[in-house]
Amino acid sequence: MAFTDAKEVFEKMPEAFNASAAQGLDAVFQYEITGDGGGNWNILVKDGTCQVQEGVHDSPTVTLTMSAETWLGIVNKQTNGMQAFMTGQLKATGDIMLAQRIEQLFPL
Repeated sequence: MAFTDAKEVFEKMPEAFNASAAQGLDAVFQYEITGDGGGNWNILVKDGTCQVQEGVHDSPTVTLTMSAETWLGIVNKQTNGMQAFMTGQLKATGDIMLAQRIEQLFPL
């Protein structure tokens, strides 16, 4: 099933969460999704658990900014996240290396 709405993706992320990939990780992923259907969400990963919240976190470990179209392309496996980063469709600030673990943490 392909995702068609950014909010829907964030609602499904706790179900897809891979707790074993998160052992020893204490991080906050901030997503800034721009354009139609966008918004702000943050995901707190700590001690093998995850908590998804709508809104902006005070001190995220890594912030990912992209359009809703790019986000949906990534989660629907139509767009490669690294390629989106290299072409400027995805911007990351903070612990950029941590962003590379998202696919392992949330195999959607």
